[in-house]
Amino acid sequence: MSTDPYAVLLPQIPARVVADPKAIERRDSMEMKETISERPVIVTTAHRGVFFGYADEIDGETICLKRARLCVYWSADLRGFMGLASHGPSDQCKVGPAADIELRAITAVVAVTPEAVARWEAAPWR
Repeated sequence: MSTDPYAVLLPQIPARVVADPKAIERRDSMEMKETISERPVIVTTAHRGVFFGYADEIDGETICLKRARLCVYWSADLRGFMGLASHGPSDQCKVGPAADIELRAITAVVAVTPEAVARWEAAPWR
């Protein structure tokens, strides 16, 4: 059983009937690692930063985000920063350009829906 809180977002690997269960376990482990890499997340910091980006690892005191974007302002229609993870930024939000960044003083890591990813990728500065 995985302790990863984002495991529910990953596709379920179907059960297989084989002679060597260890071989399947090794292959499934490799498939899971490939699936987990570069997951879209929102990371909040103790300094009030709200960042969207792609993380390989989410454990530890720092998180490296690729193609990270800072949400400088989000509108009330999102009902809080978790709305950015569920729906993505709305037309009234202010989202900065993408850059790779290492974040410290992490307070939350939130999984991002596919719908929200598309809106983050398209969000221009307004």
